[in-house]
Amino acid sequence: MKIAVYGRHFNDPAVIPSIQHVFDNLVQHQVEIFVHQQLHDYLSGKITGVDYQVIKDAGFIRESIDIFLTLGGDGTLLDTVAMIRDSGIPVIGINFGRLGFLASVNKSDIAAAIYAVVNKDFTLDKRELLRIDSEAKVFGRDNYALNDITIHKRDDSAMITTHAFLNDEFLNSYWGDGIIISTSTGSTAYSLSCGGPIIFPQCNNIVVTPISPHNLNVRPIVLPDSSTLTFDVECRSANYLVSCDSRTAIIDKTMKFHIRKADFRLNLIRLNNESYLSTLRNKLLWGLDARNY
Repeated sequence: MKIAVYGRHFNDPAVIPSIQHVFDNLVQHQVEIFVHQQLHDYLSGKITGVDYQVIKDAGFIRESIDIFLTLGGDGTLLDTVAMIRDSGIPVIGINFGRLGFLASVNKSDIAAAIYAVVNKDFTLDKRELLRIDSEAKVFGRDNYALNDITIHKRDDSAMITTHAFLNDEFLNSYWGDGIIISTSTGSTAYSLSCGGPIIFPQCNNIVVTPISPHNLNVRPIVLPDSSTLTFDVECRSANYLVSCDSRTAIIDKTMKFHIRKADFRLNLIRLNNESYLSTLRNKLLWGLDARNY
C-alpha cells in the first residue's frame, strides 16, 4: 500500500512527537510512505527512523497513491482537493488543529486509525464539491471547493452588492459584507458561523448564506445541487475577494461568476467507530450542560 502524507508548516513544536507517532505506525505496518515536499521541508531533521520518498509532482499523487493522509486541521485537508482532483483517492485527516469536522481523527487515536486504514476497515463518505467558473479563469484548474466559495469585501472597504441568479432567473440582490455558497459538507464551516443551517452530507444541497446582510429580512437559502448560480458583484471600492476553500483571489474589476456542482466527488474516509452524528455532538458540544459541573 502506498500512503501519501501531507501537512503545512507547524508553528508549535509540541506536535513533533505526534507526527513521529504517525510515521512510526506507518513503518510498523510496512507501507510505502510518500511525503509531500512542503511537509518534507518542515520535517527535515525533526523525525527519525523513517524512510520515505518525497513527492514533488501532484501528477504522481493522482497516478500512484492509494491513500492520502493529512496532518493538521480542516484547512490542511481542504488543500488536498487541488492535488487529487478527480482521481478518487481516499483521504483521511489526523486533527492537529482545533475543531476538525473533516480531519476527525484525534491525536490519541492515531495508532487505531492507521491500523484501520492499512487493513481497509473503513467506509468511503462521498462528498460533493462546487465548481466556480469565470471568464478570467481566476483559479485556473484548481477551481473546485469542498467546503465553500465566498465573495467578500475587503477589510477596509464599503459593503458590496451581489446580484444572484438561479438557473438564469433573478434570485436576489445581497447588500452586505458578502455571500457564502457552501456544499452540505461546508454547512458546518463559515456558513454555520454566519447563521446558516447544518445540512447532512447525504442531502446534496447547496446553501447560500449572506454575510452581515444590510437588508435584515434576507436569510440563508437551501437549494438543490442541480442548481446553477450566477453572481454579479457591485463594489464601490477598488476590489473585493473571491475564495475557493483556502485559496483567495483579489478581483479588481466587474466579473460574473458561475457556480455549480462539480462532476466528481471527494472520497473521505470514515472509520467504522465514528459517524456524522457523533462528530456533530463532539465538535459542537451537544448534550453538555453547565448544570452538570
